[in-house]
Amino acid sequence: MGQNPVKILKDHQLRITSCRREVLRTFIEKKSALSHADLEAVLQEAFDRVTIYRTLKTFLETDLIHKVLDDSGATKYALCAHGHEGTHSHDHEHVHFKCESCGRTICIDEVSLPQINLPAGYVNKEVNLLVTGICNQCN
Repeated sequence: MGQNPVKILKDHQLRITSCRREVLRTFIEKKSALSHADLEAVLQEAFDRVTIYRTLKTFLETDLIHKVLDDSGATKYALCAHGHEGTHSHDHEHVHFKCESCGRTICIDEVSLPQINLPAGYVNKEVNLLVTGICNQCN
């Protein structure tokens, strides 16, 4: 995914607002999954919590970000790493890694999850795998 927030918003056919630009810039700079509280701590001087929440909701609905499994109990979000040539179809089923040292949670897109065959009558909506350990920055 490109690193220019304005281009990313245009690629997703979203109106460019200062909050959307700054939320994207924060995701790009941090290079890890962020919670609403994480974003609020960084952006609280410029935007209120409701505006940040609405921005996250819009980004989820337009497939710009996805929810990330995390053992902290907080809902975290990460930028989707797929390209957008007019389509938003892809899956979010990849490994998430949480570093026990720095606390960052990152997407590991190079590792895909195995096929899960559920018993008859069960419907798979989402699959998550969280690996904990020490990241390459802290190791």
